[in-house]
Amino acid sequence: MNAPATHRFGPEPRHVTRQVEIGGVKVGGGAPVVVQSMTNTDTADVASTTRQVADLWRAGSELVRVTVNTAEAAAAIPRIVEKLDMMGVRVPIIGDFHYNGHTLLANEPACAQALAKYRINPGNVGFGKKKDTQFAQLIEFAIRYGKPVRIGANWGSLDQALAARLMDENAQRAEPWDAGRVMREALILSALESAQRAVELGLPAERIILSAKVSGVQELVAVYRDLSARSDFALHLGLTEAGIGSKGIVASSAALGVLLQEGIGDTIRISLTPEPGASRTQEVIVAQELLQTMGLRAFTPMVTACPGCGRTTSEFFQELAKVVQEHVRGKMPEWKISHPGAENMTLAVMGCVVNGPGESRHANIGISLPGTGEAPSAPVFVDGEKTVTLRGDNIAYEFVALIDDYVETRYRAARPD
Repeated sequence: MNAPATHRFGPEPRHVTRQVEIGGVKVGGGAPVVVQSMTNTDTADVASTTRQVADLWRAGSELVRVTVNTAEAAAAIPRIVEKLDMMGVRVPIIGDFHYNGHTLLANEPACAQALAKYRINPGNVGFGKKKDTQFAQLIEFAIRYGKPVRIGANWGSLDQALAARLMDENAQRAEPWDAGRVMREALILSALESAQRAVELGLPAERIILSAKVSGVQELVAVYRDLSARSDFALHLGLTEAGIGSKGIVASSAALGVLLQEGIGDTIRISLTPEPGASRTQEVIVAQELLQTMGLRAFTPMVTACPGCGRTTSEFFQELAKVVQEHVRGKMPEWKISHPGAENMTLAVMGCVVNGPGESRHANIGISLPGTGEAPSAPVFVDGEKTVTLRGDNIAYEFVALIDDYVETRYRAARPD
């Protein structure tokens, strides 16, 4: 009888990439996958941009990118960085350049110095004869000021001269590729050839991050598998124009989840279109939860909660799950400093007796609320053992207090003196 096949549990080993340091944050080279985000304010509006960067940082963004598209935006960068520093918000700021970055950096040296990294799009850094010159100027600024760059090719702004060249070459093949494959190759070569040119100009490979973004899930997976196999540059993952609401979350998670499972990717951004009136920080939370649910990092205690069924006619367990999730996320900035390790805690809020006790025992702290027809009591389990039964109108308050007590007791020894 043949032995059963064995399968790897968990993500594949990370692809070996060069490590890039961005304002003290390490990307690639075995460092944890880094979460980043981008503002949507007018960068020239110093107050609004500073406020949004601070919000993104508090939500957990480890790098924040801002648009630098006008002289006013470039002039605002040093003031934004200064204000953030005064607020104690020390997050590296990345400048996103298109079309005129070479001019803006030349005219605003304080901007060039204040930014932690430059993002360059090889598809629109310049056109015709000016392309190579303007790309070289941007790389020279990065060399002069000791800054890393992300060379970010994008499906929506592909280098048309390169695409035309590859189409011509494809026509000469005995078995031509389909148009999609040619476009994917153009995107990959745009990033790789630009990176090679930057190295030739004198920028160390350890200061280069690559990305090649598309808006389709299968295309993104195919592009990054190929890009990863053909280089050892650190890679930035993201589905460009992912969409709004659940569509953007699902598409980004599907694409990035596959790549991360295969060990591909050193930093990620979830490019969500915010719902009207919604906070920009949602993209940070989704990125964190993607990494945490895959077991790659821990940011905040995760709450297991049942979806509800005919046994759970009350909405109380749903309300309690929301209260608990918001409470631990709100406390995490404090716990991260005073009680390190609390982010690894697991919690369970269950709605009836079917799976409630079992799921609660698997969590560090779990509560099994009464379902339809069950006794009006809620047993609480701590590290697998039933410790107390809650009753009455203050269950939410008492359960949150138990969580706080657990954090204080379990992680107190790890606090700095």
